[in-house]
Amino acid sequence: MRKIFEKEWKWVVCGLLILGLSFYLRVYQLTILPVFADEAIYIRWSQIMANEPTLRFLPLSDGKQPLFMWVLMFLVRRFNDPLFIGRFVSVLAGMGTVVGIFVLSFLLFRSKKVSLVSSFIWAISPFAIFFERMALVDSMLAFWILWVLIFGILTVRYRRFDLAMVNGFILGCASLTKSPAIFSALLLPTVVLVSRFPKKKREWGKHIIFSSVLFIPTYLIAFGMYNIQRLGPNFQMLSMRTKDYVFPISHLWENPKDPFIPHFDRAFEWIEMMGPGIVLPLVLVGVFVLGRKRLREILLLLIWFFVPLIIQAMFAKTFTARYVFYTLPPLFALSGIWMARKERVIRSGSFLILAILIVQAVGFDFWLLTDPQRANLPRSERSGYLEEWTAGTGIREVAQFLKEEALREPKKQIVVGTEGYFGTLPDGLWMYVDGVPGITVIGVGLGIKEIPISLYESAKAGNKTYLLANTSRLAFEDDPKNLGLFLVKSYQKAKRPEGLREYVIHGERDELQLYEVRLDTL
Repeated sequence: MRKIFEKEWKWVVCGLLILGLSFYLRVYQLTILPVFADEAIYIRWSQIMANEPTLRFLPLSDGKQPLFMWVLMFLVRRFNDPLFIGRFVSVLAGMGTVVGIFVLSFLLFRSKKVSLVSSFIWAISPFAIFFERMALVDSMLAFWILWVLIFGILTVRYRRFDLAMVNGFILGCASLTKSPAIFSALLLPTVVLVSRFPKKKREWGKHIIFSSVLFIPTYLIAFGMYNIQRLGPNFQMLSMRTKDYVFPISHLWENPKDPFIPHFDRAFEWIEMMGPGIVLPLVLVGVFVLGRKRLREILLLLIWFFVPLIIQAMFAKTFTARYVFYTLPPLFALSGIWMARKERVIRSGSFLILAILIVQAVGFDFWLLTDPQRANLPRSERSGYLEEWTAGTGIREVAQFLKEEALREPKKQIVVGTEGYFGTLPDGLWMYVDGVPGITVIGVGLGIKEIPISLYESAKAGNKTYLLANTSRLAFEDDPKNLGLFLVKSYQKAKRPEGLREYVIHGERDELQLYEVRLDTL
């Protein structure tokens, strides 16, 4: 290691600087965005799983793989802020992706310059920063799939079963993270494209057959790990819930254009806005100038980017930016290949594009880390993470208020009824008050018109009773005070653009409102 550092110290320093920058951009003000619906669910599951060993497979009840929650359940009780540690797990996975893009680029193009530029572009990409700062499984999925590709390449190049076995464990972890890991299993044989083919063409058949045999231990180990989930109940929910998210195969010949065309266009719209989109010209320049010399390597990366993207665009019933996030690392591994050419014109033009990319990325990242409401997020992402009921604006503050109330009157029970039974509320509130004595959170449904029966009975029993709900989920037909509900706290969410259906129905902003139930006023 000392000799390597003395010889390559400049490259090592550059790599460490990129890693340091990546970590800073992902961990700075990590909780500035309010908790998102799925984040609340995953963190709450982790808390329950940590408290109750018999519920270690709880995510299966909703058709979700449990690996992210398994990792988080060992950490969530050790930190005061559950949202921070939940997102920090994704930050660590994102750091592994930065390293992985460097390794993948170097394996395919044998250039430290290409590898450093590619990993630097990923490090500052708003798309990467946004999702590697969220307590969602997508950052971990992208990490595992990228390293499945890397170890697949190593396996066929060095023809070693031990590497194939290691890749089996990586693929197994991917399959325990999220269902789209199936794409990495299906695409794994394509790494034969970049293996060392014999000079004699007549020996290519034997080479491909032997390379394919190397994948047997990979698939066996991954299949065994995936079936660990059979130890818990509700294993069948994995396939049952999949039907809620994807169209059947018959959709391919019944209506292939819808939703394929709008979904595919939307995917590139997300890349254009959050990539930032100038990364695509960099990729095209690299492919154009290096296409003939590195045709198989480029083709492999494009296959790993386009195939999952096309299939998901074709069959997915719901389509958001995080569903395509794991396809991006192979594309970004191509973003620095122009550095392999020494022509001044190509270098100058590419550096100009890179400079524009840096300016765009830094501008987006600045608002993302300091004031997310001003970041140029795509419509679907801004709506879900900042404007609608899925955004947990104010939940942390309500939880702090309740904790202070519990300390002020330790002998009195506090009962909080929340909209819904699952999701941003009540899970978002539960995750903050978990383990606090004297506080109970219960779901009371949607379309609340009056004091729910459960809260009425709680207040009648002498408990300090509250109702917490978004204004878009309330349906009061009278002044809340006339119903025995008195507003205690109110937290505004981000503005909705005019003209949207939500704007017309619910108004300019949604609010999270905390009401105290007072029966003595009735």
